[in-house]
This record gives sequence, C-alpha cells and structure tokens, in this order.
Amino acid sequence: MSGIVFFATENREAVVDFYTGPMGAEVWLEQPDCTILRHDNLLFGFCSRDRTDDCGIVTFVYPDRGGVDAAHDRLGDAAREEPHENPTYDIYQFFAIDPDGRTVECQAFLDDAVDL
Repeated sequence: MSGIVFFATENREAVVDFYTGPMGAEVWLEQPDCTILRHDNLLFGFCSRDRTDDCGIVTFVYPDRGGVDAAHDRLGDAAREEPHENPTYDIYQFFAIDPDGRTVECQAFLDDAVDL
C-alpha cells in the first residue's frame, strides 16, 4: 500500500521547480493538470487550481545532520532559520517556505533507534 498527498496550487510550474530543484524530488507521474512527485518514499502532488492549499507542513526526513545541512545550503533564501536541535522531538531541523508560502521542514532524527 502507498498513498499520495495532493495540494492545489495557482503556481504549479514554480512549485514543481522548487521541489525538483533544491529539494531533490523527481517527477513520478504527469497528469493533465497535476504533477506527482517522489522523494524517497514520499509521494506528493500539485494540481493547478484557482486557489492554493498552503496549510500543513511538507516534511523531508534525512538520514543525518549532514543531509539537513546540505538541504539548508541548497534552499538559500527559502530557509527561514538555521538548522538546530529540537529536544522535544529529538530531531535536528529547520523550516523553509515554498513558492506557494507552504511550510517545508527538513529534519533528521537524532535517535539511532529510528531506522529510515
């Protein structure tokens, strides 16, 4: 079993470029008005609509701090903070914003028991 999370967007091309560029996702499937992307085991799609869904958080999980730091470097001005430890969730993380204003999180679990 698998699943796909879809978001409406008024700016599909820019959003797809953001996720396939600095975020490193790949196009999994093109449909007439939707692009479905894949990043490891995450499937998510953006569909051209007359409104934009900008709620929620799209989280990318990396195997270690180095992956988070590299994502931060690639995102440049889209990153809203420096990577840091979050002791509440035992993660290393930062937040960024995509072209639609949607929150993007890049994180790595600090607990070695979490197996990706």
